[in-house]
Amino acid sequence: MAFKFVTFAALIAVARAGLIASPAVSYAAAPAVVAAPITKVAYAAAPAVVAAPVAKVAYAAQPEEYDANPHYSFSYGISDALTGDSKSQQESRSGDVVQGSYSVVDPDGTKRTVEYTADPHNGFNAVVHREPLAAKVVAAAPVAYAAPVAKTISYAAPVATKTLVASPAISYAAPVAKTISYAAPVAKLAAPVAYTTALHH
Repeated sequence: MAFKFVTFAALIAVARAGLIASPAVSYAAAPAVVAAPITKVAYAAAPAVVAAPVAKVAYAAQPEEYDANPHYSFSYGISDALTGDSKSQQESRSGDVVQGSYSVVDPDGTKRTVEYTADPHNGFNAVVHREPLAAKVVAAAPVAYAAPVAKTISYAAPVATKTLVASPAISYAAPVAKTISYAAPVAKLAAPVAYTTALHH
């Protein structure tokens, strides 16, 4: 580390002594910049723009179409044998009186039919009817089972062959138990000796 410091210091000394040429740099004063006089420009006012009056167009309110005595009637039905979906609805209206019904097959196999009416005097009323559907009985084809056929399968016992390969005799000796004894370290501390000094006057 000291070598690097000494080398760096030597380089600095050589550079200060002028032995290492530095690039010639010359500085010149920047040219003086004189601002041009500001000229005042007068602008004429633009003529005022007056918007043309907007013509207001009045539209007459269009009355909504209102049928004081509406009449309609509709119905539909679905019966899908593949999915078992079966439902239907019919409804008719004459003025303010509505009458209709709908039916649907519930998951428990019953058919639910709802008959409803609605009018301004009695409001909405519904009557629900539930009826079990007739269970479809499918005659099953008779199934006959034959008794299993008893088969006797015989297996021949495998032929016993024995191949003897001479192998070297290997014997293992049990490991020798070694008993290692360690003596407890001897304490080499002597009891302090009591000195009695008699002072004679």
